[in-house]
Amino acid sequence: MCAEIINLRQARKQKQRQKKEQTAADNRLKYGRSKEEREAARRRRAELEKQVDGHKLDAPVSPLIDPPDRS
Repeated sequence: MCAEIINLRQARKQKQRQKKEQTAADNRLKYGRSKEEREAARRRRAELEKQVDGHKLDAPVSPLIDPPDRS
């Protein structure tokens, strides 16, 4: 007739961990992106970076500024 002895603090913490894990799982389903969506975003970002890099101008060389002496 012995009841199982449990530590209430540990039981409470375990219950909180389980609740947090369930919330995290729900949020992953609700807000997460699929692998295909992540890859499409990565490809789009790389394409835009390549386009921007292709439109960058070189540093302008002004004939009014004397180059430093390198003697």
